[in-house]
Amino acid sequence: MPRHVDMRTARTLMGSQQFDKAGILAVDFSGLVAASPGFALSQEEINSLITAYTSSDQAFANGFSIAGEKFVTIKADERSVYGKKGKEGVIIARASSCTIIAHHGEAVQTTNAATVVENLVDYLNKA
Repeated sequence: MPRHVDMRTARTLMGSQQFDKAGILAVDFSGLVAASPGFALSQEEINSLITAYTSSDQAFANGFSIAGEKFVTIKADERSVYGKKGKEGVIIARASSCTIIAHHGEAVQTTNAATVVENLVDYLNKA
């Protein structure tokens, strides 16, 4: 994994004030390489993300879970998966070197949170 994809990336997310927890998933989905305190993913949750990226129909039909919370899928394509649970949400986006997972609370709009994550992925892809 490139040196620039580490806790600094997670701190960038947290420093945006949009997210209450976040993690960086290895490019091969083998596990988290960095995370904010208290953020963890089970192997089952990682597998559900793999399914969301490979079958958007299943993602929309079944939703997915992150850090023990179930989300309804509102977007699923080859780059990004977004989920909502009430007013909370999660933005997941794949860069060439990792996958970023960021959870936002009720006070943050999903569109604003998505912009932060997608811009960070664009930056990582150019680095």
